[in-house]
Amino acid sequence: MSFRLRAVRAFTLLVGFHLMGVALLSAIAVFDWLLMTRLFSARAAWFEGMVLTVTALLAAAILRGLFTFLRAGRLGPVPHGVAVTPQDQPELWGQIQAAAEVTGQRPPNEVYLVAEVNAGVAEQSRLLGLLPGRRRMLLGLPLLGGLTVPQLRAVLAHEFGHYGNLDTRLGAVTMRGRDALLHTVEVFQEGSTRLHHAIGALYIGYARMFLRTSQSVARQQELAADQTAARHAGRDATAAALRVVPVLAATYTHYLETYAAMGRSLGALPPEGEVHGGFRRLLAETGEQLALLSSGQRPPRPHQYDSHPPIAERIALIEKLPTDGRPDDATDEPAALTLLHDLGQVFIALESRTLSQEAARLRRLVMARAVADAEDWSRPLRVAVARALRSSAQGAGKTATVHRTATTEAVADNELPTLEKILDAFDRGLLWMAVADRMPKPHQAARLSGPSARNFIRPKVFDGLAGMVHLRLAESGYAKPDIAWSGQPGLILPESWEKGMDDAIDAAVADTPDTAPLRALLAGPHCVSA
Repeated sequence: MSFRLRAVRAFTLLVGFHLMGVALLSAIAVFDWLLMTRLFSARAAWFEGMVLTVTALLAAAILRGLFTFLRAGRLGPVPHGVAVTPQDQPELWGQIQAAAEVTGQRPPNEVYLVAEVNAGVAEQSRLLGLLPGRRRMLLGLPLLGGLTVPQLRAVLAHEFGHYGNLDTRLGAVTMRGRDALLHTVEVFQEGSTRLHHAIGALYIGYARMFLRTSQSVARQQELAADQTAARHAGRDATAAALRVVPVLAATYTHYLETYAAMGRSLGALPPEGEVHGGFRRLLAETGEQLALLSSGQRPPRPHQYDSHPPIAERIALIEKLPTDGRPDDATDEPAALTLLHDLGQVFIALESRTLSQEAARLRRLVMARAVADAEDWSRPLRVAVARALRSSAQGAGKTATVHRTATTEAVADNELPTLEKILDAFDRGLLWMAVADRMPKPHQAARLSGPSARNFIRPKVFDGLAGMVHLRLAESGYAKPDIAWSGQPGLILPESWEKGMDDAIDAAVADTPDTAPLRALLAGPHCVSA
């Protein structure tokens, strides 16, 4: 069956949906008229009143479904998007207008940048979608962050390709009818009477038939739009865009749950403009891994009523097209985000429209996360040194109780030693004589002794000293936050510390501790003594 015939059939079924609603409303009206004029009885007035109430509720539900379809084509506000004009972003609008022109379509009247891995063109149509109206395009900034310019051309041409022939007028109507049918079914499912469920069963059965019919129309539209995209942007760029979009969506979800939310426990947000803008930095650090994922990712199983054909099927059809001499080498092509002017301000504007008022009032995560991590690393060592110093001050007569209380003695925050006092304790020989025994360790490691015990605890002491150094440099203003998109967030240290800190701490935690190298760094120009 041709696409035109399938669209006509789906449109006919949609008209049937309205006729079924009109027929049910007519039946309810006739039933109510008979009840009031022929069957009314003073003795059963209460029962008849109850029946009229039920039929009125049923009629209201049917009318809601009918009006939903009539309003489905209206464009509402976009509170979570940033509107951009041709004057604001001429390069981006140039790509959009070129894609519209090549498909023989009108460009959108308005463009919004949103925080989604998605793109789409919507039209405020009239007369059930048969007459054109105002057009709006939504473009996801995370999507732009993961696409090259040729891949973006493919996405834009695909979206305008949905409107590329007259048959899509009927297709647009049928797609809009899906929402109306599903809404009506939901209304009846919320009903509490058996009559609600009985009539709802009629709509559910009709909806399934309509979805199966309209699905073939929708999928044919998608495949036709893919062909349009390949002609405009190139076969390889279109196939690459189809591969990378699902990976981008999964990566963006991971980004929101990890990097964007890394300061949640501290009640802090990433730096201004980085709540969504940090995604492009994550992609820059993990671009090679993303390319590998997109080439080998197994696509998710589609829903039985999904309007999109499987990704693998779409890619296979595109790759069957003849070579057009336009290979997609993502490493040589500019990123789609380069089309935007003043990118930092765009991300800041998007934050202001997507963050809740409560979230917008949170402090920005600049040093908070790095300082909190450094405090976590250093605290076990500081507590162990404090206990060792307390025990040493109490005298040698109480050494028999040291190991029993090594990990249970309470230490107040104001008793925690500074970095210099820790180094003094190491110089006194307390590291391996007293401090190491007071460091937390698993039960299995408690029996270790000699070199084995020292080698087990040495990395923890190293981390503790490194945390103390990070705190000192952060307090003195010589360290900067490093989000480290491909690793663990931390601090960027001065060059002298980056080169010499590891060796200096290694010397301080050696079997024979030597704190001189670390003290020399602390006395240098990029640190402030406590």
